[in-house]
Amino acid sequence: MDAPTITLAAVVLAPVIALLVLRINAALVFLSLCLGDVLVQFVAKDTTEFLTLHGDKVPQAANAGSNTVKLVLLLLPVVLTAVFMIRTIHGQGRLVLNALPSAGVGLLGALLVVPLLPPGLAHNVVGSSLWTQVTRLQDLIVGASAVVCLFVLWLQRPKAGSKHGKHKT
Repeated sequence: MDAPTITLAAVVLAPVIALLVLRINAALVFLSLCLGDVLVQFVAKDTTEFLTLHGDKVPQAANAGSNTVKLVLLLLPVVLTAVFMIRTIHGQGRLVLNALPSAGVGLLGALLVVPLLPPGLAHNVVGSSLWTQVTRLQDLIVGASAVVCLFVLWLQRPKAGSKHGKHKT
């Protein structure tokens, strides 16, 4: 196995394993990843300009700083959601069901994170045949993951007549 394949596998599998081991609600993490992407699209440019306002305007350094800002904006909602949602998946059945949105988080995360990695590492991964296959499937990855996450969230709603959190008086 070559280095780009190992890197890509690590980027995909690390969040999947973390979500399952820590019993974190992966559907909410997926939505946080989507929010992070929205922040990257609409906030990253202004944030980078603000941070470099008084700094040197070296184009290469600015680009590296821009990618760092984008990574932070992308991953901050994910990390915060993961921390607040530790041990929110109860029961073996729900844990098994959580594997599907976890895979969606890993795959979508890879699609969003790899282009923001340091240039040499990103170039190696993007130049690999496995990355070409993943990007060809990006529409399927995003669409199927979104549907699965919504389905899992809908299944988690309280049952009718349930008295969760209410005390009898």
